[in-house]
Amino acid sequence: MNLAAEKVGTLADGKPVLLTGAAGFIGFHTALRYLEAGVPVVGFDNVNDYYDQELKQARLDILGEYPGFTFHRADLSTPDAFAEVLRQHGSRLVVHLAAQAGVRYSAENPFVYGASNLDGFLRVLEACRQAAVAHLVYASSSSVYGMNTKVPYAETDDVDHPVSLYAATKRANELMAHAYAHQYGIPVTGLRFFTVYGPFGRPDMAYFFFTRAILEGKPVTVYREGTLERDFTYVDDIVEAVVRIADVPASPDPAFDRGVRDPASSSAPFRIYNIGNHKSETVNALIREIERATNMKADRVELPMPAGDVEKTFADVDELAERVDFSPATPLSVGIERFVNWYRSYYRA
Repeated sequence: MNLAAEKVGTLADGKPVLLTGAAGFIGFHTALRYLEAGVPVVGFDNVNDYYDQELKQARLDILGEYPGFTFHRADLSTPDAFAEVLRQHGSRLVVHLAAQAGVRYSAENPFVYGASNLDGFLRVLEACRQAAVAHLVYASSSSVYGMNTKVPYAETDDVDHPVSLYAATKRANELMAHAYAHQYGIPVTGLRFFTVYGPFGRPDMAYFFFTRAILEGKPVTVYREGTLERDFTYVDDIVEAVVRIADVPASPDPAFDRGVRDPASSSAPFRIYNIGNHKSETVNALIREIERATNMKADRVELPMPAGDVEKTFADVDELAERVDFSPATPLSVGIERFVNWYRSYYRA
């Protein structure tokens, strides 16, 4: 059954959507989607220096052109900062996309992940409890599947063996969210994103630095001969799923059986969904598409697979399609061409 709301932002009920990570990649595109639909957005972001702050500011500048956009620059780990913004604007719908991202970065800077992904998320949960929000939607990650070898990944699969600290914090978010849903009745939905790419993307992602290196005539670093596979998901598809899910609050699963292991549903108002393209493609395929879009050949440096990486990601999105009558489908060739066109325009490359 299609439970998607007919209009984006219906659940907001005239109040602005409170969106964390508004200066980030997915946050920017999600905020833009709401604003273009006439739904006001309150953005919350600390605009940290994990990557190019000028790129983050460029995103905020675009959002700032919309009269319905309000921005608060603050850190989630600062006591009461998020709660005060939520009280001030009275938002009923919270879309929490802020986090310290990066699998490899988490091995070098572990305490940053504790402050942002654990303490910061706890403050979001507690503020939502106090404000009795109608729905909290938060970003999880495909990385939670860790050592799982069953593909495609289904929400019911084992997620108790993460292989990076980043993945562990995202799994911890899911458990924390369930505790709040169970104890306080807050409707919470977690979204496991699969390798998101597209215009205004993150410079630390492979497709971004591959494109930069190829256009600048520099070598690209390729792990395990480019055979690692990812479910590359175009950002517009991610956003469409986010805004549809946001308007459908999580509810208790009447068929939930405590004797059957299911990390994605509950007798509490708690749900988890994969958002991926339902197609696993090699890094070699990604490089070929960038070469085609740039009309240039990559100079490769081959290295072994780094610790913390997984061999393959592949999303089962049947639950998402059942819930909101949508599943991502943008081909990698189309998405990469759009990204390369944006990159050349933005950097005048």
